[in-house]
Amino acid sequence: MTFKQLEALYWIARLGGFAQAANQLHTSQSAISKRVHELEQLFDTELFDRSQRTARLTEKGEEMFVLARKLLDQRDAAVEQFGKPGVVERRIRLGVTELTAMTWLPRLVGLIQQHYPKVILEPDVDDSLQLRDKLLADELDVVIVPHTFADSRMQSKVIGRVKSAWMCKPGVIPSTAATGTVRLHDLARHRMLVQGNNSGTGRAYDAWMKDQGVQPANAIVVSNLVALTGLTVSGLGVSYLPRECLAPLVDAGMLEVLDVTPALPVVRYVAMHKGEHRSALTSSIVMLAQACCDFTRMFQAQPEEEAS
Repeated sequence: MTFKQLEALYWIARLGGFAQAANQLHTSQSAISKRVHELEQLFDTELFDRSQRTARLTEKGEEMFVLARKLLDQRDAAVEQFGKPGVVERRIRLGVTELTAMTWLPRLVGLIQQHYPKVILEPDVDDSLQLRDKLLADELDVVIVPHTFADSRMQSKVIGRVKSAWMCKPGVIPSTAATGTVRLHDLARHRMLVQGNNSGTGRAYDAWMKDQGVQPANAIVVSNLVALTGLTVSGLGVSYLPRECLAPLVDAGMLEVLDVTPALPVVRYVAMHKGEHRSALTSSIVMLAQACCDFTRMFQAQPEEEAS
């Protein structure tokens, strides 16, 4: 029994077909079929039900799939623990939110490529709720999201914090200049652009406003951060936006920062992975994320001194 045979069975079952597994493993469909056939001959039992149009495991095939997953995980763990970083060959499926992609993700990618040149990184940019669900479904290895999901099946580590502020197009809230400070209850009478419950930040601020006894009279849910910023710049409403990375738009007079009381709380970002999937590689990537996490500037590349 070889790891190649186990990989073939594992990815056929995971992806639903021989062709998909061949693509995942960068080989031909005939090679995948040969590996499965060898495995079936070795144990003298059918692992796939050939009467079905899709690749469906038999009862024994299900048992072999569970065993294959354990053995492949142990193989990866051994390579990561005893091998040098430069020889670790593995795919890492990394999920991040839009804000991370817009700020320090390029720097993190550079650090991973520097420390683990043979690791293939597969990024996935999505909202927090979708990333959490993909992590629980074993479709992602590590996700970086706002700390709003408590689940005993997942381990999390704080890697950074985001300061947000209420912003609008200059003049949308004319009373600001006269009074200096806007009460949150008064702000809620204006049209608010919010991120909704699929967003970790949206969930955090929605819960916070409810704790303050505030219910927006007119709210529009915008799940895309770039679109949310554009709509705020256009004057459609007032929104909470990451303060530091959008400072250039404030300096250019496109956005105005409102002094609202009480102020928005800081949102913590965490790196999360499933407890049973912890490995030396995922732990290292979490540490790299901690080292370079910076939500203050847009599209931060890896500094030359770090790359050398």
